[in-house]
Amino acid sequence: MSNNILYFELTTPVEDERPIYLAGNFNNWLPDKEAFKLHKIESGKYMLKFPPNYQVPETLEYKYTKGGWNQVELDEFGNATQNRIVHKRLGVLHDFVPHWRLDGTNLNPDLKPEIRLISETFAMPQLEAKRAVYVVLPHDYEQSTKRYPVLYLQDAQNLFGGDTATSTWGIENQLAVLASRGHSDVIIVAIAHGGENRFKEYSPYNNPKLGKGEGRKYVQFMARTLKPYIDANFRTIPDREATGLGGSSLGALVSIYGGLMYPEVFGRLMLFSPALWVSPNIYFDAIDFLSHLPAKLYVYAGGGEGSTMIPNVEKLKQTLERKGNKKIEIALSIDPDAIQSEVQWGKEFPKAIEYLFF
Repeated sequence: MSNNILYFELTTPVEDERPIYLAGNFNNWLPDKEAFKLHKIESGKYMLKFPPNYQVPETLEYKYTKGGWNQVELDEFGNATQNRIVHKRLGVLHDFVPHWRLDGTNLNPDLKPEIRLISETFAMPQLEAKRAVYVVLPHDYEQSTKRYPVLYLQDAQNLFGGDTATSTWGIENQLAVLASRGHSDVIIVAIAHGGENRFKEYSPYNNPKLGKGEGRKYVQFMARTLKPYIDANFRTIPDREATGLGGSSLGALVSIYGGLMYPEVFGRLMLFSPALWVSPNIYFDAIDFLSHLPAKLYVYAGGGEGSTMIPNVEKLKQTLERKGNKKIEIALSIDPDAIQSEVQWGKEFPKAIEYLFF
């Protein structure tokens, strides 16, 4: 290869019929110029030799498109990316694009999961209550015979529907993005919170200032009533290694407790901004109840959520690791500036799904 030639080599896992182009400060950012159309070498691999009649800028800025700015490259979670910037003018540039915008959207609507209401009044005998329970099925569930891992999530009211830009996690959209690269084969079971009873149901212990905690009864409901129902009525993988529990704030707190009390049932935990301050005793339970079974935990916290949030999750991680169970894997994700919000938890959701199940 001559030392005065620039090559672009692109790998992308998302294949369709659209051609791929290079656009940047060398061609007025035109997104579909024929001279900058990449050549397909094999499935998922493309190449472009920089045209000799174009001058390579000292600082090269560029992006990949599939024919327009409404078809531009995205990151692995369907978010917009910054311009690629390099100062190396010669040789080979190796790039990777995990996802693409489709007709101006960051997801293919055909890949959205199916959201089913199991019951508005699902019986919770342990609490002598009834609650709305939903199941979120992979987009191709009805066309498949596969069995799937299951993630049980708290606060169904905050997970899907509504204004996903401000008020929900938007998991239906996040799962569609994950589906484009084959990482959406998981069933989500969403349990609505109990409104005014939310605090006591999600609190593992009685609190002299905050009141009675019924978290023990709540996790008994998930482990002994809800999970058997889901396993009997949907194509699940019932093993603990394929069964997760998760939530945010108080929902994360009760999920920690559920994982500690029922390690033979829940082997995956998704914990976003856990309200550990409510129940400091949870650290002692982590020592007393922790099983020596394999487990994976994804823990997220934002630095703008209060002065104790990050120290508390770090203490939780240290407590679990101090037990000496080398079979426990913990991913701790810290955003030093993030405040507590559904938007933040929604952004973290696909990262946690991929870590826990793929």
